Amino acid sequence: MAYTTEQENFWAGDFGNDYINRNNHDGEYDSTNLALFSKILNCTNNINSIIELGANVGLNLKAINKLRPEAKLTGVEINKNAVKQLSNIPNTHAINESLLEFQTTERYNLSLIKGVLIHINPDQLETAYDALYNLSNDYICVIEYYNPSPIEIGYRGHERKLFKRDFAGELMDKFPDLSLIDYGFLYSKDNNYKYDDSTWFLLKKQK
Repeated sequence: MAYTTEQENFWAGDFGNDYINRNNHDGEYDSTNLALFSKILNCTNNINSIIELGANVGLNLKAINKLRPEAKLTGVEINKNAVKQLSNIPNTHAINESLLEFQTTERYNLSLIKGVLIHINPDQLETAYDALYNLSNDYICVIEYYNPSPIEIGYRGHERKLFKRDFAGELMDKFPDLSLIDYGFLYSKDNNYKYDDSTWFLLKKQK
């Protein structure tokens, strides 16, 4: 299937398959994700349903399932091979679709994105922001590389495949009813957990 942007085709195809093989080491990220999402979920109330956009093989949802086994989970993922593994996570509905094209009338307590906005064509970020906002009735969690102003950097020998900016700040500017609940930095030199240098933000809709 051909997608609208070069970045979508990039992740749906061979590079996305290579990413799965390169990063899918069973158990390697379990303690890291459990620590991270335990901290984030402890800042929330009444989380019964969660959707992750760009869920890949489901390492994040796997941890969330252990922390909230009663929660209904949904993962949207563009790479069909990743979806095969994603669908094996208990209580998880796996959807093979681009997050930029995904449509549903269902709403969730929390919409989540981790390490995905950085790979989206900047011209399509508004669509991604709309999806995160509209899919959530309560909370939005953004976990990405941070930079105060938009920049592009090379990614494994490829151009126009990785972009850094203040994604959470742009979300709050776009949707004034969002408030910042908490945030934190994940440091690659952490002595206890295998983190990447990224920042997490938990936002909440004010009703």
